[in-house]
Amino acid sequence: MEFDNRFSNINSREQELAMSRSLPLLMRKVYTWMTMALIITGVVAYGVGTSEALLMAIFNNSIVFFGLMIAELALVFYLSARIHKLSLPSATIGFIAFSVINGLTLGSIFAVYSIGSIAQTFFVTAGTFSAMAFIGYTTKKDLSNIGGYLLMALFGLIIAGMVNIFLKSSMFDFILSGLIVLVFTGLTAWDVQTIKKMLMHAPDAGESAQKIALLGALNLYLDFINLFIHLLRFFGSRD
Repeated sequence: MEFDNRFSNINSREQELAMSRSLPLLMRKVYTWMTMALIITGVVAYGVGTSEALLMAIFNNSIVFFGLMIAELALVFYLSARIHKLSLPSATIGFIAFSVINGLTLGSIFAVYSIGSIAQTFFVTAGTFSAMAFIGYTTKKDLSNIGGYLLMALFGLIIAGMVNIFLKSSMFDFILSGLIVLVFTGLTAWDVQTIKKMLMHAPDAGESAQKIALLGALNLYLDFINLFIHLLRFFGSRD
């Protein structure tokens, strides 16, 4: 029995060491997939924003616009819930499809804001995101409790935003944007730490771990996009 326990401990230690060596590669995959999705979204959004015909087709047709919004939500929930049952290629295609649809709905920013202010906001977002991702990856502090509070705060802010649709208060909307920026800044660090923990507990660096990395890329992509959109309200100058 003692021999079995030692053998089990040795196997566990070997597995832990193998995953620690694989972690940098898997984290690079996370950021590669996230960057790929951001590039796709940016290219699609620019194409829509510089095409009057596409802008009219999407934003002057409520059926098309809300259909795209519903498709975005459906894809996020589907990928999050089914990631372990999907093949890696299928999950990747779903992620790409989501980034394309998100680009279609974000196309209006290129028609509203100047290219210079969009670029400036992107770099501010990238700097903020990188700093928080570094903190999330390197900190020894467990951010689990903080993440729970941030998620509750986010749900509250979403509800407040829905209420403001009827109130139509520009000042309240400005305050909400600032609070949302703070929430997603914290969520970025929490998400990175969570992804790191999940990858460290993966059985190996095979397809299952890569699907965890893909789901992590989706979460970080959403953090980046939400940071960018709400920072644009502070740094963006309208055409």
